[in-house]
Amino acid sequence: MVGKSLAAYFDMLNANGGVGGRTIKFLSYDDSYSPPKTVEQVRRLVESDEVELVLGLLGTPTNAAVQKYLNAKKVPQLFSVAASGKFSNPGKYPWTMGWIPTNVLEAKIFGKYILDTKPNAKIGVLYQNDDFGRDALETLKSSLGARAGEMIVSAQKYEVTDPTVDSQVVSMKSAGADVFYNAATVKFAAQAIKTAHAIGWKPLQLLTSPSSSINTVLKPAGIDASKDVVSALYLKEPSDPQWSNDPAMGEYRAWMKKYYANGDPDNFFNVVGYSVGQSFRAVLEACGNDVSRANIMAKASALNVELPMLLPGIKLKTSKTDYFPIQQLQLARFNGERWILFGEIIQDESEDVSAKD
Repeated sequence: MVGKSLAAYFDMLNANGGVGGRTIKFLSYDDSYSPPKTVEQVRRLVESDEVELVLGLLGTPTNAAVQKYLNAKKVPQLFSVAASGKFSNPGKYPWTMGWIPTNVLEAKIFGKYILDTKPNAKIGVLYQNDDFGRDALETLKSSLGARAGEMIVSAQKYEVTDPTVDSQVVSMKSAGADVFYNAATVKFAAQAIKTAHAIGWKPLQLLTSPSSSINTVLKPAGIDASKDVVSALYLKEPSDPQWSNDPAMGEYRAWMKKYYANGDPDNFFNVVGYSVGQSFRAVLEACGNDVSRANIMAKASALNVELPMLLPGIKLKTSKTDYFPIQQLQLARFNGERWILFGEIIQDESEDVSAKD
């Protein structure tokens, strides 16, 4: 999905003369979200196609599979669409930079929210059994502090190859959890919300932002089941009616209609691809006539830009020592129709997960 929307974005740029007079040749191969296939396809891009960089690769396990290889080759692994902080560690991996907010930031925010609103909570956590999920669980524990052991009554992992997470949801309910941190990816997040509703479990539900799409998660899970779910957002949700008259949303939909007509404009990941494309355009504009790999990473690590599809007040900002482009989130509650934003934009410039391998 991200690859197709990026291709459409570059089609638009090229139709309008490219960037600085240069057109962009964008190659995209399907890795089936399989790390061994990712390695195969990325090697093909680097060694056969001789690409200048790898842009917007989706997924934590897939990005992890090629991170060391791309850094050894000094090929930019730029704006990875993966929530693990290991893709924003300039000290160890100077050629890798993430894009979406990390689940570390999100888990910190949720931990504080739980302590502020339900200090005696009993928490169930559903997490993917990889860096993405483990980062979320460990950061939540850290955020809860000394009380984490008594507050987290059930931590349930799943594999990406599992057919369902029904048994994990039942286990959390049986453990007496009254808060459910749903740190799962899209398919499993929707399953978990639906199952919780089906078995009559009504906890406070905290949903990871990559799975916050109304059309691809909340509606498939069921509107009644999804009502009152809380998430932490950074992008305008395309199927959320509050953005219907937003000029930036209008431009996005016009782009989809002209350059990606067979795509779904309400799919959240098309907004991600569109925004990653805009981010890369800002990098190329800053590069000027020097589009070497080294200068691409130098300019990517000196950004301070506003993107039209980010929530108002949220910016994309990097430095040589800070490879976390988006470090701001805003809490929101789903009312059965749209996300209701509440509270102030929360910013964290102290993410320390980059020290991890």
